[in-house]
Amino acid sequence: MDLSIRTETYYEDDHSWLASAHGTDATRTITLDVSAFTSGAHYPRGYLPSGLPLGRIAATGLYGPYDPNAVDGRQVLAGFLFASVKAPASSSIDVAGALLEHGKVIASKLPVTLADPDEAQASAAGRIIFVDRQPTSPSGS
Repeated sequence: MDLSIRTETYYEDDHSWLASAHGTDATRTITLDVSAFTSGAHYPRGYLPSGLPLGRIAATGLYGPYDPNAVDGRQVLAGFLFASVKAPASSSIDVAGALLEHGKVIASKLPVTLADPDEAQASAAGRIIFVDRQPTSPSGS
């Protein structure tokens, strides 16, 4: 039995990116490939934050950060990390998370900026609706 005193730091979830409760009762457990994330960009405070856009890596079935320029499967927006997850000490350790794969999202409140919200919306194939996304005007208008 270990009775030593320890200090534990917790991360407070920010769900302000959710535009509705739709889909929050049907999240799916997934495995995150921590080596696909960058500590400074994706988990600077030691936690992968709630609202992080995710894509599924085709070769492994694990999930990494959504990237519209990727060629490994992550170019398709699979959904968003529903609850924050503590990043492990080593990037070789994968962790479990909850995937919100359908619902309404406020893109401007996500913890990272979507490089191309139109592309993200298109790749989500109607499963995710961005409520604050402004449609791009056609060229020459």
